[in-house]
Amino acid sequence: MSSPQRYIAHLDLDSFFVSVEVLNNPDLKGKAIIVGGTKDRGVVSTCSYEARAYGVHSAMPMKKAMELCPHAILVNGTRGEYSRYSRWVTDIIAAKAPLFEKASIDEFYIDLTGMDKYFDPYKWTIALREEIIKETDLPISFGLATNKMIAKIATDMAKPNGYIFVQPGNEKAFLESLPVNKFSGVGEQTNKTLKAMGILLIGDVLQFTPDTLEKKLGKWGLDLYRKAQGINTSEVLNYHEAKSISTESTFEENTNDMVFLLKELVRMTERIAFELRQDNKLTGCIAVKIRYPNFETTSKQTTIQYTFSDDELIPAAMKLFNDLYKKGQPIRLLGVRLSELTSHALQGSLFDNPEKKKDLYKAIDDVKNKYGRGALKKARTVKKNDH
Repeated sequence: MSSPQRYIAHLDLDSFFVSVEVLNNPDLKGKAIIVGGTKDRGVVSTCSYEARAYGVHSAMPMKKAMELCPHAILVNGTRGEYSRYSRWVTDIIAAKAPLFEKASIDEFYIDLTGMDKYFDPYKWTIALREEIIKETDLPISFGLATNKMIAKIATDMAKPNGYIFVQPGNEKAFLESLPVNKFSGVGEQTNKTLKAMGILLIGDVLQFTPDTLEKKLGKWGLDLYRKAQGINTSEVLNYHEAKSISTESTFEENTNDMVFLLKELVRMTERIAFELRQDNKLTGCIAVKIRYPNFETTSKQTTIQYTFSDDELIPAAMKLFNDLYKKGQPIRLLGVRLSELTSHALQGSLFDNPEKKKDLYKAIDDVKNKYGRGALKKARTVKKNDH
């Protein structure tokens, strides 16, 4: 019995941060907008199509962006609003889709394999897109294909605010005339290497045998050959699989020592934030749990801007603790939980310089992985007799 035909949809909210800013301030519509840091600091998180016309793009230093487009309107970013709109779209998709993956704050994959027995996958995805636009007023593009790779490339080509269906069997024909750097992993240096081989378009890859590509490019050459044939077996990972990361601590003796309790709260938050980053996730919700000696258990949670950072999660945990804690009461158990997890995307966190912050946490986590999680600690968590 043959396997059912795969159908994978990739949906991407167009210039998501810019679109949210325009919804909240309609005067920005049609103007060159850059979301990011200040004129002299930080990098471009995203920008409007009007700014892109001047050569501005994501991850560009702000200084360079302002040289290219000096009349651009700078917006620092309303991160809470981005999280709210992202959840809104997620809820619409979750209510309709049989299996979906939230790849980042503004993009989704939906696996419609086998569903063609009951409905037309193309018409279904068009209807879903129309519902998202009607409900949220956000522009959104999609690509529908037989695998994730083709679907994502199709989405990029469909922007802004359009859609493309690459029908089964048309994968190679769809790809062959596209620049080879449409494939993820083909950066500037790799592109130079491929150009030197005469590979400018994806179709050019297939002029070489797999053996020749492997000799010239290593194992990546074989991967490139498969991609050029339109082959990709990546699965859509169920968004609901990774529901939360949590940790709890039951104390040997009940305690109301605030210095100790806050130290434990910081330690636990730091620990699960580390786990979050190891899994390449962002969290959109944090909760604190308290159990008293009589086993009365209370918890409180709050939605937050998607983040992976200790310095954002720890204050949120402390506020929850202070709101929840019955002053003076001894505590038996303390817990922290992160939920609403989504795959890590740099744009999920708007900093003056997100790359630097990402690199900082990577350096910290590398030390922890090499020397143990206790190798680096927040000052609050270090005991007086620690050396």
